[in-house]
Amino acid sequence: MIPLSLADIAKATGAVPDLIADFDAVAESVVIDSRKAGPGALFAALPGQNVDGHDFAAAAVAAGAVAALASRPAGVPALLTPDVPAALAKLARAVTDALPGLSIAGITGSVGKTTTKDLAAQLIERLGPTVAPQGSYNNEIGHPLTVLRVTEATRYLVLELSARKAGDIAQLCEIAPPSLGVVLCVGHAHTGEFGGLAEVARAKGELPAALPATGVALLNCDDPRVLAMAERTAARVVTFGRGSEATVRAVDVRLGAGGCPEFTLVTPEGSAAVRLRLLGEHNVTNALAAAALAGQFGLPVAEAAEALCAAVPRSRWRMEVTERPDGVTVINDAYNANPEGVAAAIETLAVVARGRRAFAVLGPMAELGSESQLRHEEVGGLAARAGVAGLIVVGEDAAPMLAGARAARSWRGELLSVPDAGSAVAVLGNLLEPGDVVLVKASRSVGLERVALALTGEAAQ
Repeated sequence: MIPLSLADIAKATGAVPDLIADFDAVAESVVIDSRKAGPGALFAALPGQNVDGHDFAAAAVAAGAVAALASRPAGVPALLTPDVPAALAKLARAVTDALPGLSIAGITGSVGKTTTKDLAAQLIERLGPTVAPQGSYNNEIGHPLTVLRVTEATRYLVLELSARKAGDIAQLCEIAPPSLGVVLCVGHAHTGEFGGLAEVARAKGELPAALPATGVALLNCDDPRVLAMAERTAARVVTFGRGSEATVRAVDVRLGAGGCPEFTLVTPEGSAAVRLRLLGEHNVTNALAAAALAGQFGLPVAEAAEALCAAVPRSRWRMEVTERPDGVTVINDAYNANPEGVAAAIETLAVVARGRRAFAVLGPMAELGSESQLRHEEVGGLAARAGVAGLIVVGEDAAPMLAGARAARSWRGELLSVPDAGSAVAVLGNLLEPGDVVLVKASRSVGLERVALALTGEAAQ
């Protein structure tokens, strides 16, 4: 973070001092975990489901934090504000306002935000110091915390924007106003919260709508709902996709050994060959988005292709592949799940397992509302038609997958229903043989990553 005195922070947030002896003390970072506090830190005391940050304020100050940002007195030097997350947002906005030379880009979409953000960061870093979210820091807490990592040396800020309701993305854009915005797709993630795909599209469209006339909206022209967002922005529009009409597109797409895509990146400035290290053909769109964004910042196409070829996964549990010593391949895609993401994962599983037995361990897809049963049935059918040797359905909420799989009458694979992650691990222990491939995927709240971690030996069985 740029160094700010407690007086500066109080002015930016409207917070009032409590037990502060030195208003000129300077904070150079913001933390929400007292274990990460050190000299020069500002500790933001956030309330949580299981713990309250105020209970750890003393430990943070003892570790060197100059003060706490808190909603009530905590017995340590503090800046008091009724709403700590709102104060973080105000502080982040003050930091971006203090850095007029900072170029800010936002990325949103129902699927692929984190992967695209990670790819884009690895491309843009070649142009200069870049800050991007760690993992999926994309909400009202993670977003300002990411912004607050910038310094005077930072040239580029690449942000991931999520939404659970209308107005969320617009609010995030107020914290750090982007000049460039990428929209990947409109899918069924959170349709239960929004009410339908039209509402999801309206919410995602808040990003291009927030861009200035001098900015650039980068839209996936393979998704009609995304392309229609061109009508909502004053910014110049650049498209990316697989179709011939896209400004930045991929041609000659094929899957190489192990299921990693290869293609020719085509832009108005030229073309170059790309061989991704990421698994799955769906990552072609994510790579195109990253290349289109980096191109707008001035990265030459040859260097963009080179960076894409070198790019590695930076966020865990997203098509993360582990080869076990016994020859079993584990694909851990358990960070989150929605119908489009699960379909892409199943397609990738079938490619990777070509000539080998494939198993899919699938849990519930959350927040689908009235469409939940239908979408789960569809996913079960997809897995069966992909020819998996076994489908293990985890949890009662995922049970409609069973009916979907049974409806694929030509499928002869094994269909099992288990109540929880531990049961899935036990079942797989009896099923897997050397050379098998197993995919693990579910919504984040299910915690199905425990299955993948147990299979790879990263967690206790």
